[in-house]
Amino acid sequence: MVEILQPKVEGQQNDERKDDFALEKVPTEGRTMSWISITNVTLGVATAMLFIQMGSLMAMSFGAVNALLAAVYATVVAGILGVGICYLAAKTGLNVNLMARGGGFGYFGASITSLIYALNFIMYCAIEGAIMASAVHEYISFVPVWGLMIFFGLAVIPLNWFGIKQLDKLQKWSMPIFIILLSIAFFIVLNQSTFEGNVWAYLPEGVEIGGVSLLACIGIMNGLVGIMALLVSDYARFIKKEEFKIGVFAVGFIPQVVCFLIMGIIGIWFGVHMGEANPGIFFVQILGIGGALFTILTQLRINITNLYSGSLSLANFFENVFKFKPGRNFWVAFTSIAAIILMLGGVMDHLGSLLTFQGVFLLSWAAILLSDALVVKKMLKIGPRYFEHRQEYLYAWNPVGVVSLIIASVVGSIAAFGYMGVFLQNVAAFFAAVLAFILTIVIAIATKGKYYSKKQAQDISSEEYIA
Repeated sequence: MVEILQPKVEGQQNDERKDDFALEKVPTEGRTMSWISITNVTLGVATAMLFIQMGSLMAMSFGAVNALLAAVYATVVAGILGVGICYLAAKTGLNVNLMARGGGFGYFGASITSLIYALNFIMYCAIEGAIMASAVHEYISFVPVWGLMIFFGLAVIPLNWFGIKQLDKLQKWSMPIFIILLSIAFFIVLNQSTFEGNVWAYLPEGVEIGGVSLLACIGIMNGLVGIMALLVSDYARFIKKEEFKIGVFAVGFIPQVVCFLIMGIIGIWFGVHMGEANPGIFFVQILGIGGALFTILTQLRINITNLYSGSLSLANFFENVFKFKPGRNFWVAFTSIAAIILMLGGVMDHLGSLLTFQGVFLLSWAAILLSDALVVKKMLKIGPRYFEHRQEYLYAWNPVGVVSLIIASVVGSIAAFGYMGVFLQNVAAFFAAVLAFILTIVIAIATKGKYYSKKQAQDISSEEYIA
């Protein structure tokens, strides 16, 4: 991250890598990025091939209308959660890892969320890397897939070395190329597709609009809803003070519209026309080597943000538990190597189960943070009215968040794997989030907020108070 994020003092080393704020809140003088730049960074996630694939996969399996309705659902839910999380991040200068410490989990309790959150980004790095490797292998089959996995896994490290300012530049430079290649693909398919009829009337045999089919689509989307709602906090904490309102809305909502609705519609359209659910395959079929380049571009755009958020989460976890602070760049390399190991180990073969648990966990976590901020802190005025992240002010564990998350995740996972009926199986993540929201309030009242902090901080600005 470049030096503009923090004023230099005399003798300070000119080192762009020092201002990542991985283990502390972004100070007021460090919140210098425009909402346009931050939204641009988050759109690197939104244009990922995975979101196109979700649209095409749902359309091919459950029909175009069900896929579209699920995309609308995901846009609304992720948008509401995303705006709420962005509001808290921009107000406090904290991302969700740091927010969790004073948001009901305690100093060590927040390590649970940091670790699972980090594993989530490592998993997504592996998924996106595997998609890149498969797409390129489709075109140049003489290069082994394992070699391509290692290459693409390592290639994202230098692209992530200097933090969010570098990400902003990379996303700006790559967006025009993305739009041009996508437009060419549209033009070719419009003129060469053999599909006849209305795309939105496409419905596989034996599938009905609504009912179980729609619930299945919603279940598919919930894992991605959770990650997108939380992810924006890593970037929203840099929003300029004078752009707070528009920044919170733009960073929290626009990426959700693009990734779930726009990219979902694109996936549905291409999937039905091509009769293929995997965009890594059909874009190569449409554009040849251009399709391989398009796939590489989209996956690099998301993987540099996966790597950034993963490195922040790992830095938080190891600093919390082991007092090990080698710097964010160490964790960038660690995340990349761990993702390569997962790719080579066949992470794609276990994708369904992993996404199911992640959806339950992440939505529950988001619900706890919002419940703690909006109800416990603001309405009930239990505990401090701000989010504290420093160890000297916090208890190691706070049952409000920890117990709520464990219960909601366990019950939600049981439901997600079909042990509580078909309906709850497909809305398990949403069900777990509601349960977590309620439990947070109940436990906060029961414990009277006595596990939130050891002592009142005297250096918190009134602007950072939730109430």
